[in-house]
Amino acid sequence: MKKFLAVFLSAALVAGLAAGCGSDSSDSGSDESAKTAEVIDVDLTEEEYAFGVDKTQPELLEQVNAFIQKIKEDGTLDEICDKYFGGGEPTPVESAELDPSKEQLVVATNAAFEPFEFMQGENYVGIDMELAAMLADELGQELVIQNMDFDAVCLSVGQQKCDLAMAGLTVSEDRKEYVTFSESYYQASQRLVVPSDDTKFADMTDADSIAASLAELDSSVKIGVQQGTTGQAYVQGSDGLGFPGLNASCQSYKNGSLAITDMLNGNIDYVIIDAAPAAAITKAINEMR
Repeated sequence: MKKFLAVFLSAALVAGLAAGCGSDSSDSGSDESAKTAEVIDVDLTEEEYAFGVDKTQPELLEQVNAFIQKIKEDGTLDEICDKYFGGGEPTPVESAELDPSKEQLVVATNAAFEPFEFMQGENYVGIDMELAAMLADELGQELVIQNMDFDAVCLSVGQQKCDLAMAGLTVSEDRKEYVTFSESYYQASQRLVVPSDDTKFADMTDADSIAASLAELDSSVKIGVQQGTTGQAYVQGSDGLGFPGLNASCQSYKNGSLAITDMLNGNIDYVIIDAAPAAAITKAINEMR
């Protein structure tokens, strides 16, 4: 898995959190501020990202699928991914104001999920955001981005408040209640994030070993997740995704940066989030400590 660079949102979040959150170290001789986060380099799951399309717009679904096929075949998707995975300069994406009298593509997202969608100043950046801008141009429409909590993204499309959900969405049966998924455009996974001084999983090199160890944890262990994500489903259990769930306590956060920062402050034990954000967020947080 490639390492991800140039993360902006996480750094801003961490700067504020560092001053506002207390720490609780179980090792009185350690320097809590020096503790860093580490991503265990093993995929716990195999997932596919796709865009969630308004069920009442079958023509839009056809257009989105044709767009995905085109950017896969001509190399555009690889170029955009390589830019974010390789530390390239993001291309800022602006959102127009919502105006029902205009031809607009209204995209629901959660801009706290780098490198797929995050903020750089007042502009949106990220893989999904650049694809949204390209898709709007392809359709000859103005792009409107609606930024909201992750667990509201599919719901807003299901209620016809937005046309598309573009937010690093894992295809799942539960979400199909609200949206029709496009063709997949990215292979994803969940990964475990631990404090650097925790060696419990250090020698584990396969998902089964890690899953078995996680299954042995009791409710006194707290695992942080981003609310509404596959990570939360992994911890709490999901029939639609085939996750049995864990006995550990699940602590949800607005975004992964808050979860990992809280872990380093000693308030939770571990974090489970998508692999790409895990790498990006931990890099930004570690550089701040």
